[in-house]
Amino acid sequence: MAQTKSKGSINRLIDADKTDPRRQAALETALANVERQYGKGSAMRLGDRPMQDVEVISTGSLALDTALGIGGVPRGRIVEVYGPESSGKTTLALHIVANAQKNGGVAAFIDAEHALDPVYARKLGVDTDALIVSQPDNGEQALEIADMLIRSGALDVIVVDSVAALVPKAEIDGDMGDSHVGLQARLMSQALRKMTGALSQAGTTAIFINQLREKIGVFFGNPETTTGGKALKFYASVRMDIRRVSTIKEGEEAVGNRTKVKIVKNKMAPPFKTAEFDVLYGEGISTEGSVIDMGLQAEVIKKSGSWFTYEGEQLGQGRENVRKFLKDNPAITEE
Repeated sequence: MAQTKSKGSINRLIDADKTDPRRQAALETALANVERQYGKGSAMRLGDRPMQDVEVISTGSLALDTALGIGGVPRGRIVEVYGPESSGKTTLALHIVANAQKNGGVAAFIDAEHALDPVYARKLGVDTDALIVSQPDNGEQALEIADMLIRSGALDVIVVDSVAALVPKAEIDGDMGDSHVGLQARLMSQALRKMTGALSQAGTTAIFINQLREKIGVFFGNPETTTGGKALKFYASVRMDIRRVSTIKEGEEAVGNRTKVKIVKNKMAPPFKTAEFDVLYGEGISTEGSVIDMGLQAEVIKKSGSWFTYEGEQLGQGRENVRKFLKDNPAITEE
């Protein structure tokens, strides 16, 4: 009887005028129930303001912090950074580590690829002497170490580089050509189930760097996919697709890359926003480049032809000259 009554009320709402306040009230009730059952950010309007009171760690790029909607990557959550080779995935992760350390935080780096360059990390601002580094032998060991460090409650950020390098022990011990279908996906699914609650309690940000692969036999749609199964896609609160757009040159010499990041998933604020910034060789994300971009966007910096001006004063001709000027004049950059 109660079910019949419920169906009747639903039908009345469907038949009601689109402006009927009961429809809006029913929607608000449904959204409140979704949030209560599945957590804040599970369902929101694209135009909604981002969630408030979220602790964050800056990415090092003003444009990317703005695109994320909350000023950086959220604490206590899983973040996935993926893209093609040499697109700046590790550079972005190291900038987040450096910013966490600058605020007195503790960071760990699970170097499953055995490719961490301490010299480059120091250039990006990472305190390598204080950085906890692990180079595990297999995927199980890597994720177990990560879980133990997270459960200590002392970490602010942990980076796993990369998911593709988390090779299950059975695959390492087996022979070449042996089939291990779905083994890595099951390993990731089990580990993420354990980690999610611990990350939230500890307030630790877990950054998983991932690589791209192509699905075989896909003729329509995007053939690209990430490694490690689907678990990471579901458990990640933020997913960032990072790509190299163009090469930055000084004359004929390449000095860096113009990089574009798309926020593919965001449970903390409306998703699908993009950000562009400069990544310079040996320096990482250019703060001055981000200031120029944001200044132009906010119309604080004016551009006429190839000349850039700020409060009526000329900063220079050409983007690279302006970037160098701002680097030599940090007081103007701070303004």
